[in-house]
Amino acid sequence: MNKLTRIGAAVLGLALALPVAARAQNVTTMIVNYSAGGSTDLMARIMQPELAAALGQQVVIKNTSGANGTVGALELTRAPRDGSTILMTPGGSLVLTPHTRGASFSRADFAPVCQVVSAPIIMMTPQGSGFRSLADVLRAAREAPGALAIANTGPGSTPHISSISLERLTGVEFNHIPFRGSGDVVQAMAAKQITVFTDQTPLVRQYGYHPIAVYAAERMAEFPETPTFRELGFDLAFAIWSGFYAPAGTPEPVLDRLDAACRRMVESRAVVEGMKTMNMPIQYRGRADFAAFHQAEYDRYQQLVKRFNLTVN
Repeated sequence: MNKLTRIGAAVLGLALALPVAARAQNVTTMIVNYSAGGSTDLMARIMQPELAAALGQQVVIKNTSGANGTVGALELTRAPRDGSTILMTPGGSLVLTPHTRGASFSRADFAPVCQVVSAPIIMMTPQGSGFRSLADVLRAAREAPGALAIANTGPGSTPHISSISLERLTGVEFNHIPFRGSGDVVQAMAAKQITVFTDQTPLVRQYGYHPIAVYAAERMAEFPETPTFRELGFDLAFAIWSGFYAPAGTPEPVLDRLDAACRRMVESRAVVEGMKTMNMPIQYRGRADFAAFHQAEYDRYQQLVKRFNLTVN
């Protein structure tokens, strides 16, 4: 190959590469840190097209599950700080798990963009399990300590910590079974491998489960006959909220653009209707409010972990 040919090849290569680079810049990767089919993934897929419309570019979902969402969260910390990669995550992965089992990142590694939803968690069971009340569940746990399997979405997750907290207050012992996400638990419930599960309230309606008790300050309108744990004598309240994050160091104008798109997304008819279908309440917080809320939740869970000695191996 002579010099002219080499130059021509280089120019052609550059010309071919430019459209690829341009296309790459017009794609946003949304990391979802739980498995496909679970609540977080389903919400992300409802929001995906509306976020793409708000940003004016393609949004691609990448499921990166494991270790209660910390695998996907860690992936975000290694992403470019240009807004091309964002994380949709339940808050527990960032504000709870670091206190209970540690994580290879710190709160300083993330830039909160916006909160999108929040819902209390609820203890549920398949209709044919034989459990109709919390008293039934606690009775079974006392009759065979450590035998009653109760599912969670990972060690140190909000559902897991809620169950351990209940153990501390009642003296029972559950057999805690971790899964990579609620989608996997649903399959295990269908196979009759699991009879008790604590997670987000929308799953009760989606899969026809029986609600046992809700971890909320007061009864929910969607489940007026279901008591709260506080009513039953246990001062426990937990919610799973979800939001979007970018890597720390992302420029302020980029974060502002993402937040504006987030707000437009949650106000869209498709997302409003989609969240209604899932029985998932929209709870939007913009950048500043979300950052303050994130810090408050981080501090609250730190105190809770100390109170109940909730460190998870």
